Amino acid sequence: MGFLIPAIVDNPDGWGPCTLPEEYKDIPYAPFSKSDKLGRASDWINQGYSKSRFGNQSSGVNSAFNFFANDEEDTFHLVDTKTVSRPKYGARRYQHNRNNNRRQQETAARDSGAGAERERARRERQQQKKNQWSGFWNNRNNQQFVYTSSVDIRPEWTVLDQIQLTSLTKLSYDVSSEPEEITDCGHLKFYNKTFDRIGAKQEVPLKRFDKRVFHQVTTSDDPIIARLKGAEESYVFATDAILATLMCAPRSVYSWDIVITRQGNKMYLDKRDRSNFDLLSVHETAQEPIPDEKDNMNGVINLSHEATVINQNFSQQVLQQGGETLQMAEKNPFVSDNEDVAPVAYRYRKWQLDDKVSLVARCELNAVLDYKGQQLVCAVRSLNEFDPKVTGIDWRKKLENQRGAVIATELKNNANKLAKWTVQALLGGADQLKFGYVTRAHPRDNYNHVILGTQFYKPKDFAAQINLNVNNMWGILKTVVDMCMKLGDGKYVLVKDPNKPLLRLYEVPMDAFEEDFAEEALPAETEAPPEVNEKPKEADDEIEVPAI
Repeated sequence: MGFLIPAIVDNPDGWGPCTLPEEYKDIPYAPFSKSDKLGRASDWINQGYSKSRFGNQSSGVNSAFNFFANDEEDTFHLVDTKTVSRPKYGARRYQHNRNNNRRQQETAARDSGAGAERERARRERQQQKKNQWSGFWNNRNNQQFVYTSSVDIRPEWTVLDQIQLTSLTKLSYDVSSEPEEITDCGHLKFYNKTFDRIGAKQEVPLKRFDKRVFHQVTTSDDPIIARLKGAEESYVFATDAILATLMCAPRSVYSWDIVITRQGNKMYLDKRDRSNFDLLSVHETAQEPIPDEKDNMNGVINLSHEATVINQNFSQQVLQQGGETLQMAEKNPFVSDNEDVAPVAYRYRKWQLDDKVSLVARCELNAVLDYKGQQLVCAVRSLNEFDPKVTGIDWRKKLENQRGAVIATELKNNANKLAKWTVQALLGGADQLKFGYVTRAHPRDNYNHVILGTQFYKPKDFAAQINLNVNNMWGILKTVVDMCMKLGDGKYVLVKDPNKPLLRLYEVPMDAFEEDFAEEALPAETEAPPEVNEKPKEADDEIEVPAI
């Protein structure tokens, strides 16, 4: 069996065919080199007169296949015999206003119908979507502030772990068992109910209690907690303020730090001595941040000092001066001789976190309220307004008729502070959470203040109102405790990053913070109150509360 050998053409002068086959004679040929870009096999889009991006003529690779118009087409003209329509009464004017009037009439008709509320809500949603991106670009132009860390980070410190605050919002842990009461210390005075009748039109000056002592002792210096040091059970010791800071960490913006000490099966959560941990934040979660300027009266540090002093003075002014007091089981462990200490009660409570670890916390209460024959313990706090132009709402105008708008604005601007107050009230078992509304006598005077009103909530109801998940706050604490219980004996610092939603755990030397090498000095202007024209009222002066 054989096969036919095809004809082989020999080209002695080079390579390739010597002659063009008959079937390819009338087909155009486009020469190209290896550096040219090849076009499509069939290009129905490219035109011979098209120009490239830079104004040059298109590449000559496929020019052999391009279509070029003949000269005859230049002499061709399209004749349109259709008559041009003209307006009957001339050109109409003010068409834009006419359309606007028609739209206004349609809107008015919709607003007067049965579905007026639904239609208005639909238009508001459309407007919000329309302004969503414009608001985003406007926010990009806002001034950005860089805040400083609450503690001086030393180069010899070692970073052990980092926690994203966004990941803490998904945690959940149920501490179903009721806390065990260990002991109660101190004494409480009764709340003066006449302050519930104060209004914005009947404001009361805020007194100053400069000689009264407010103890803020850290965990490891508490003599009541020291009794449990020799127990065999694993304990975590803390105060309600420290626990509230941890549990509300996802809402925090400013920097803070907590010192963690591991000793055997015990763990102590402390604050640094003379740190800013006990200062109240102001305008922390607002959309427009506050500048971190020490010379600015409305700076972060000065506003925090002002809010802390207001909160202390308000908690003392709303108490009945003299009269009956509620004595606890033990005396105040921090009182020394010849000292005017603010009336306060400390509850030492114990929670079982799991089968091995227990939590012991010192919780603080401020007053007792006589309500229908029952004695209700209260946590007293004050909200303060410093400048209506910055906060966005004037309390003197809105507090009487639109109190809900005022508290909503505070929830937006001070979400972290209100959440921490609520957590402290829940941990301490407070029956009532008393809020006072305090503002400056004048926006440029940060020394004299007036009380505009009061309001009370049940802690559980207020927690639901501000969207505070109790299981989530216990889940955050349980995660931090489990992480730290795995560490060896030593001293550690948990620091909130001042400009990022991030927690960092550092290992520090055992003698850290004992020689004041990492402590921050308070600004000089906060050591003494500024000079004002009006003489401040003394704590002993009587101020009449108007009766309604």
